[in-house]
Amino acid sequence: MEIIEPKVVLDSCDGGCHSEHSERKSHHSDKLKTNMVTRLNRIEGQIRGIKGMIEKDTYCDDVITQISATQAALNSVAKILLEGHMKSCVVERIQEGDDEVVDELLVTIQKLMKK
Repeated sequence: MEIIEPKVVLDSCDGGCHSEHSERKSHHSDKLKTNMVTRLNRIEGQIRGIKGMIEKDTYCDDVITQISATQAALNSVAKILLEGHMKSCVVERIQEGDDEVVDELLVTIQKLMKK
């Protein structure tokens, strides 16, 4: 299975990444959505490939290598989302006087760093 690292395309949300706390939504550009969906489709294929490797009793080290590549690809998607979130959603909420967003961001970063 060939692992292809796609080029990173960083766009931020198109503003208004949230509304009310219980109904926050992202508003990503079509270009960014397409980029992330493409990446996630590729990751989905990698997962299916790993499943097939397990079913075919592929050598453990080879499977682990593919799992590692898949985790790296997921981390890449998370980094893109985090950058856009910080540049738009977080900035917007701070400008609105909502400093709680900083605590929310710290929790999110801690979750990502556990991986």
